[in-house]
Amino acid sequence: TQKMAELLGLGDECREGASEASALAGSCLADNRLNLDVYPDGCRRFLQLFKGRRGEVVQVEFLRLSSNDRLLGTTLGILPHLKHLKSLVLKGGHARDEFGSCQHGSLTNLPTNIGNLRCLTHLDLSFNNLSTLPSCILHLPSLRVLLVSHNSLVALPEDFGSLSKLTFFSAMKNQLKDLPQSIGELAVLQDLYLSENALEFLPEEVGNLHNCTELDLSGNRLSSIPDSLANLKSLRRLHLHSNLLVTVPASLASLPNLSRLDLQNNCLRAVPPEIQTLPFVHLRGNPLGETEPSPQADESSARGLRKLFLASGEDSFSVTSEGCKVVLACGIHFYFPPGAASDPLRIYFRTLAPDPQWVKLRHHDVLLSGVLELQPHGVKFQQEVQIRMPYASPQTLHQREVVVRTFSGQSWSDLRTRVEQKRKSKKHVAHCSVLHFSWFLVVSRLVQNECKVPAEGTLLFSSVDPNIKVTFPPGVTEETRSVKLQVLPVSAEEMEEITADAGCRASPLLCLSQDSLMDFLRPVRIQLPLPPGVTGLNLDRSRLHLLHGDLEGQTWDDITSQVVLEFTHLYAVFEVTHFSWYWLWYTTKTYIGGIAKKVYERLRMYQVNFIALQRKKDPEQVLLQCVPKHKVDPVLKKLQDRYRGPEPSDMVEMFEGEQFFAAFERGISIDMDRPDCVDGRLSFIFYSHLKNMKEIYVTSPVDRKGQAVKGQVSFYRGAIPESIPEDASRRRKGPDSLWLATLPIKLPRLKPRWGENPGPLNGFSFPPLNLGNAETGYLTQANLLSIARRVGADWQTIGLNLGLTYQQIERIGYNNREDLDKQILDMLFSWAQQNSEDPDCVSKLITAMKESGRQDIADEVETIIELGRQKYRESIRRVGLEQESSTEDSAIAMM
Repeated sequence: TQKMAELLGLGDECREGASEASALAGSCLADNRLNLDVYPDGCRRFLQLFKGRRGEVVQVEFLRLSSNDRLLGTTLGILPHLKHLKSLVLKGGHARDEFGSCQHGSLTNLPTNIGNLRCLTHLDLSFNNLSTLPSCILHLPSLRVLLVSHNSLVALPEDFGSLSKLTFFSAMKNQLKDLPQSIGELAVLQDLYLSENALEFLPEEVGNLHNCTELDLSGNRLSSIPDSLANLKSLRRLHLHSNLLVTVPASLASLPNLSRLDLQNNCLRAVPPEIQTLPFVHLRGNPLGETEPSPQADESSARGLRKLFLASGEDSFSVTSEGCKVVLACGIHFYFPPGAASDPLRIYFRTLAPDPQWVKLRHHDVLLSGVLELQPHGVKFQQEVQIRMPYASPQTLHQREVVVRTFSGQSWSDLRTRVEQKRKSKKHVAHCSVLHFSWFLVVSRLVQNECKVPAEGTLLFSSVDPNIKVTFPPGVTEETRSVKLQVLPVSAEEMEEITADAGCRASPLLCLSQDSLMDFLRPVRIQLPLPPGVTGLNLDRSRLHLLHGDLEGQTWDDITSQVVLEFTHLYAVFEVTHFSWYWLWYTTKTYIGGIAKKVYERLRMYQVNFIALQRKKDPEQVLLQCVPKHKVDPVLKKLQDRYRGPEPSDMVEMFEGEQFFAAFERGISIDMDRPDCVDGRLSFIFYSHLKNMKEIYVTSPVDRKGQAVKGQVSFYRGAIPESIPEDASRRRKGPDSLWLATLPIKLPRLKPRWGENPGPLNGFSFPPLNLGNAETGYLTQANLLSIARRVGADWQTIGLNLGLTYQQIERIGYNNREDLDKQILDMLFSWAQQNSEDPDCVSKLITAMKESGRQDIADEVETIIELGRQKYRESIRRVGLEQESSTEDSAIAMM
């Protein structure tokens, strides 16, 4: 660590301790770069370096700092001293609030003498709180790239066109209402991104951007665009989706280089034929051919009401007193009527995986959606806001109903809900209206009938079975009470399957509850139908039992001798003064309570199978899923073209919302740093109507010398939920009883990793690559391919940290926009080709992975390199070239 500090020129200040020196050394990269935005105290580190080694720091050309840092103000005063600075990044978004949302940085302005940085070509001020563009920016003579996305800009300065060398400008997700006419003076501008603002019109001068190749105006309020856009002869991609366009000029079809024209989600009722016939135009989401809506149409389509269509990855939108309609990428809709918000308000949203620790389902509830969180929580709207949430279609709505449930921070409650099924998409949607925002989800519950019981008495029927009724006589209460009734039908076939007794029958289970803790003043009369096949004519009273259950169904008492049972030809009638659960049984068994508890438990459980499949093209990618028994065949049929694997496990039974784990065994392991990994096992939560599925990469020992690995994955029960009956809990005690199923996993023999020359990779073909050197070990094409498999959605961040430009990243993403694998390969191998002659390229790759939060990949690269070192040393020993000098041995070991 001391040697590295000396090489980096940090001197005595970096020798305060091994950890401090290591951290500072890791932040100081070659090529005059300082990447300090990955540290929560990056500004302190910068100030420390500036104080101790000012001469070296003022030579820095590339600097990244987090604007969430509390010492940012002090640091800004020093930046003008960095006369050689070419790239400056002062982004926010590195910190998160208590709800997990990105916090914008504290930056509201820049010192005026920042304009003296005459070498600065790249400036990124995204995710801050800029309301106006700092005036000093207009005095940066060399500025080519400017990013001010995710701020609060309402306008650009009139002389914005003075940035004559600007080639890239992004102001996405601001509040821009118009553009200055001088924007047309940006003669060399190639990329202009202005999506998700409040633009209502464009100046004609936009047509003077003759070098512009990409123009993104999506998510604004444009009702028309100027004809001058037809002058943009270099334009390749024009994004106009999610606006209010009612017409587009036909002259756009004459643009010679145009390869994408996105007009989706506008108000276009007619499109010029020249536009409509273009092979690269996108028109979905427009009312093409429809007539103008009448004034009496649905209020959400009122004329002039703003419509917002949010893309995947967005997490907020603005609402004004004018109201708006909002559609999220996941299909959730909002309608804010005019006047719902008295002042402009920023709404934040996110979808969460349901956690049984706080998503408390009631017995026989079925979860049909994830959790939607809407912020701010405490704001009250002036009018009700409508929410439409799509949900997984339950198998049957008979005897059940769908409701939206909301969480107040302390308890869950059900909202008045209306459901519908879309004609074309067949999707199911739940509607509700609220005055406050909090957490929301969709559940299917037993049909609930309720009423108010006054002192005069009343009558309550079950809508599921009208033969079930509860009569409240006059004088039953002094104050009005609220009473709820639910019914769980139990068929004769279910009873016979569970009890293995063809003669055992039961009436529907009646669940009664009230909002008062006091018993009724007079007996309440309850009527239940006799069990199936039993009538007043063939009734054997010695076989009939009335059971009383607690509110969790864990204890069932036979109260037949404690009440007066009256019988008619079809019904049994009895009276009670307090509410609970009541069940009428007809059986020859004597100990009914234990049998009823077993039956009730089984009625709440689902029969499921586990599957473990491996992707055919990449066996290390394993798909694990817990599937209800009746869905197994359709799921396997859907996956059979891409996956292969063993037959599903034997059938097991699980509760809704129950936790279980998957553990890879016998030579197969996974990344232990995954957030869903608990004690080396993957954590799952079973919900019968949601996808209990995970697709992960597995690994095997690196020294298996090309042999296939025959491993397995086992499934185990998790913690026992509090609401499981006692005898069910007892059966699960001990390590053996926790096991559910085991399925085989086989990893084929690996191809040789060293010295090979792999062929085309997913359509990419490159010359042979050997990054590094013989002494430190090589990274080959095969190694890079293995790394690429684990990169995933982080590829853009990794690419930027490797030194690729923003324009390169954008280009790679666009050229391979339909294939994530190709995006990753293109990024990684493009970088590798550019740096194949750099002896430090491997260390740069490791550093970039760490800066991108991918310590797992960094560890994998270091493991590969260590193997290379070992092989190099072994080859030296074999040929007798090993140095005898201990000093030289140490030198080799350090490399």
